[in-house]
Amino acid sequence: MLKEIHTAPLISYWLWYRVGSRNEKAGITGISHWTEHMMFKGTDAFPNGVLDKTISRDGGYWNAMTYMDWTTYFSTMPADKGELILRVEADRMQNGIFASEDVDSERSVIIAEREGNENSPMFRLDEAVQAAAYQKHAYQYEVIGSMEDLERINREDLYTHYKTYYVPNNAVICVAGDFETEAMIKQIKDLFGSIPRGPELPIVEQAEPKQKEEKRLTVKGPGETPFLRASYHAPETTSEDFFILTVLDSLLTGASNLNLFGGGISNKTSLLYKELVQKEMAVSVAGGLQATIDPFLYSIVMTIHPNHQPEDLITVLDQQIESVQNKLPEKSALARAVKQARALFAYGSESITNQAFWLGFSEMFDDYDWFTSYLDQLAAVTPQDVQRIARKYLRPENRILGIYLPDGNGGAQE
Repeated sequence: MLKEIHTAPLISYWLWYRVGSRNEKAGITGISHWTEHMMFKGTDAFPNGVLDKTISRDGGYWNAMTYMDWTTYFSTMPADKGELILRVEADRMQNGIFASEDVDSERSVIIAEREGNENSPMFRLDEAVQAAAYQKHAYQYEVIGSMEDLERINREDLYTHYKTYYVPNNAVICVAGDFETEAMIKQIKDLFGSIPRGPELPIVEQAEPKQKEEKRLTVKGPGETPFLRASYHAPETTSEDFFILTVLDSLLTGASNLNLFGGGISNKTSLLYKELVQKEMAVSVAGGLQATIDPFLYSIVMTIHPNHQPEDLITVLDQQIESVQNKLPEKSALARAVKQARALFAYGSESITNQAFWLGFSEMFDDYDWFTSYLDQLAAVTPQDVQRIARKYLRPENRILGIYLPDGNGGAQE
């Protein structure tokens, strides 16, 4: 996926693999994230530590991310320095070493990362809600994996995972910036063209029993602040319902950003901000709908005001949802919600790095046409659409309600 942009002498390179926590199971949860860590431990051609200094010296930046459906490696470099990144990615697609001592050292690093996450109330609450939301699908697992699995995964597990998923038939290269397409295609073919296809990829178990009644759970842990998370089973990103739910989210909680590199805009005109934050029932409220291959969750997260109880917020939440379900949204309010969602999307699509991001990100769950049609899809949403989707998805029997109650010990662990 190539996109010439000659506004600045920069090139952003992304290599995406269709593998994440969706491709895991009990016993090896967290293995995709751990494999990402191992890819920075070097190869014979590019030993560990050399590249960080080289890329920094050349004025570049590189990193990686693992998510539910994908893992991506990215860098943004001066246009005349970029070939190094392509050589590195072609090399580590085939020649990862996975030395036993590196496996052991990264085990300690990732376990420490997991322990740090456990000090976060929202991590604990998110993990509990996802586990309750799914019985079979791997979306029930956090990307970092369970502590039990992090302690038992071995070098053979990691190397097998790497050789299964880090193959050309499971990868997408995306480049945006100051280059000539014909020359870039030649570079990529020269470096990647001889890498053999991998085996057929394992099929992901997608069947998930339909939730028949509301689930409620309480998580206790460190901190001083209580939280409430209401999560509803939501459609996959390729569903036309996804775009309508995006607008409904903007109406209820303010526009949220799909771009992991994007910022945010004020949500003070949203329905729940007016009813919860302005009336001092909640300190904050935010919504989120994530782009996923399979149906995931639409979540509304509230920071509970010290003078109120979770049930107070649940009552107001239900009242506002019922209002949208029973009465068509005002055209002016809907127009504002659509405008905010469109603006946030546009803000997160401007830079060279972001444009390279969208080339690959949209390919992970659909194709680039999804990105190019996004704004038109939002603009086409009607009040009747919003009401229908609110009735379809925002039902108690489709909901997992999670409450986080702090023990008052600040950041100390249990």
